[in-house]
Amino acid sequence: MLHPLPSLLPGITHAAITLGTFLLPGCSHDAPLKQTPLRERLKETAVSPDLYADWLTSRKTGTGTECLSPGAQRPLTPKNIALAYNLVRSCMPEISSCLWAMHPYRISLMVSMDLVRGVLPAFRCYSQALMVDELQKVIMSGDFTIAHLMRQSALELARMAVEATLDYVASSNENIVQTSARFLVGRKQMEHRLRLDVPTLSDPHVRDLLQESDIFVRSFNGFSAFGLFSPFDFMRLISLLSELFTHIWVLSSLTFGGTPLHVIILSVTLSALPAMFSWVAGERKSWIYPISQVEARTSAKQEAMRRLAHSDVYRPEIMLFDLGPWILQTWSRARKVLLGLELRQSGYDAGLTSRLLSRVYLSETFSAFQNIPLLLVLHSTSTTVGTFTLYRTTLQGLFLTAEALVHTLKTTFQGVFLMGAFCAATTLRPRLQPETSRIVPYQHSAMGMGIDVRNLCFTYPGGTTPALKNVNLSIRPGETLAIVGYNGSGKSTLANILLRILDFDSGDLLLNGIDVRRLQPRDFHTHVSAVFQGFSRFNTTVKANVGVGYVPDMSSSEAVDAALELAGAGNLVRSLPDGVRTRLEGDGSDRSYEAFCGDGSPGKLHGLSGGEWQRIAISRAFMRARRPEVELLLFDEPTSSLDAHAQKHVFDTIEQIARPNGDRTKTVIFITHRLATARRADKIAMMEHGTIVEFGTHEELLGRKEGYAALYHASV
Repeated sequence: MLHPLPSLLPGITHAAITLGTFLLPGCSHDAPLKQTPLRERLKETAVSPDLYADWLTSRKTGTGTECLSPGAQRPLTPKNIALAYNLVRSCMPEISSCLWAMHPYRISLMVSMDLVRGVLPAFRCYSQALMVDELQKVIMSGDFTIAHLMRQSALELARMAVEATLDYVASSNENIVQTSARFLVGRKQMEHRLRLDVPTLSDPHVRDLLQESDIFVRSFNGFSAFGLFSPFDFMRLISLLSELFTHIWVLSSLTFGGTPLHVIILSVTLSALPAMFSWVAGERKSWIYPISQVEARTSAKQEAMRRLAHSDVYRPEIMLFDLGPWILQTWSRARKVLLGLELRQSGYDAGLTSRLLSRVYLSETFSAFQNIPLLLVLHSTSTTVGTFTLYRTTLQGLFLTAEALVHTLKTTFQGVFLMGAFCAATTLRPRLQPETSRIVPYQHSAMGMGIDVRNLCFTYPGGTTPALKNVNLSIRPGETLAIVGYNGSGKSTLANILLRILDFDSGDLLLNGIDVRRLQPRDFHTHVSAVFQGFSRFNTTVKANVGVGYVPDMSSSEAVDAALELAGAGNLVRSLPDGVRTRLEGDGSDRSYEAFCGDGSPGKLHGLSGGEWQRIAISRAFMRARRPEVELLLFDEPTSSLDAHAQKHVFDTIEQIARPNGDRTKTVIFITHRLATARRADKIAMMEHGTIVEFGTHEELLGRKEGYAALYHASV
């Protein structure tokens, strides 16, 4: 009879409770989801400085310098195992403690329920075996009645109801915890992503890091979402381990009594040989198959072609130059190469003979050995049909659980590197952000911003020719400077460096006498307003497009209307179907912005011409330009699409804002190709080949009869 199992279940339950207590730290209350503890916890914790280096090393392809594509699986090698161990040791304690801070009681319940879930399969088999035994006893005694059958059925239904209730409670609790975790991790990712600046994002390794970090965040959408692994899938490991040990315990209770140990070991080993042979022949290759440089390059090429096909940004050039066939052909070649590599990696090129041996003969031969202990058990006259049922179902469950555990461990191994990417991404310090010990506050000046540039040089990442070289410039507070020059002379690059959008390689940039590299970019930007040459065109209302220039006044109709009037866009907006509530059609790559400011209602987008969009961009800059704390106004080709009358209105307004009462309160820099407009400036800087070749007033530069004078006479 099945007597060992009833005494076994209390021991399993006690072990599950003990394991849960060991895995989870103590807690005094079930705290609600809060953002402050997480932020403080991450700031106070010092992550290993080798975290980024370990993640980057895991992406190297052999001895080459090329890296795997973002999200690509790492081969199972001793080096990667060591790297994974370092990443787990650095990241897992911090992530676990942050997740624990959300819902201590609920996470405790989740772990406990997963342990119980691991026991349930064995308990289910045991319950069914008891029912079979009871029916066998009743039938053999000849005292079979419908009442016996109904009672056993009711007990089984009750067990199923309890199991379903436990599963419902566990699933509901998991949904609450995972929803909070998704919000928490997603918010943390957004917070750090918004802190990163252009120089940091220009690093290709950083972009790959952020992409893998994003994959990790998306893995929180559910257990093994996207075929990946999130920390909450650790619960799955607990459940599988609990289930595995329970199956082993049940089998030992059934066989150890009268079966020699060596017979049991031999039987189980021979029963597992088919699965082991299959793993060695096929699955093992997917763990350790080395990633070649050819595969890495081909994968990157395939992804590049896919992005070209899916992105709206490149659509005009794709249509104009008929790039569709070329994109499709390139993608097809890359895809075929990858599919061929995958077939070889998966072992599909194995011979037919070996497959038949592994799948048919070996499987049929060795499966018989699993019944050796069963035959010995059945030799006892006390053995029942329930014993037979329990043995068979438990042994099958053991192999299925082991297979699921191996698969989960594989996803865990890959997920560790995504977790490392997330942790490394959250510790990235923007390149424009100074070290804490060097930060100084911005020194406000009521007369405008003083700017001194000394021997400034800059080369774009990956380039060899300097975009700026030995630039020297001095602007006194309240002055107006016009920067002119030929296309490609470095005007916009210099503007982006002055605005701290880009960093410089060498030289000095002083703002009000302070080294700009000691200022926090966010602090500096509160004192600046600008119009970029490639300004953003958002798919949202006119009001939101203008209001982003100064978010605190975004909801103020008066502030938005005033900015529109200053830019000469009042009549334009009044002519639109819904005025400031008209939704504009912006950049094709920015469809996601349609829901900005809660204005995500579907509707027709209104298109604007280049000059009309330019008025919107100028209005956006004027939202902040009027603020008293703003000391620098920088305009990069702000009126290139406007007529002469509109251009005069804009520059008159700029002068009015910079000198409201005749006194200089703001420094103004504007870039223009219209030299007649440059005459309005106090000083003019003429740029050629990345440097300032002439500097002075309009009259002084004309008197020199050099490059500026020739350009002026040719254009006027």
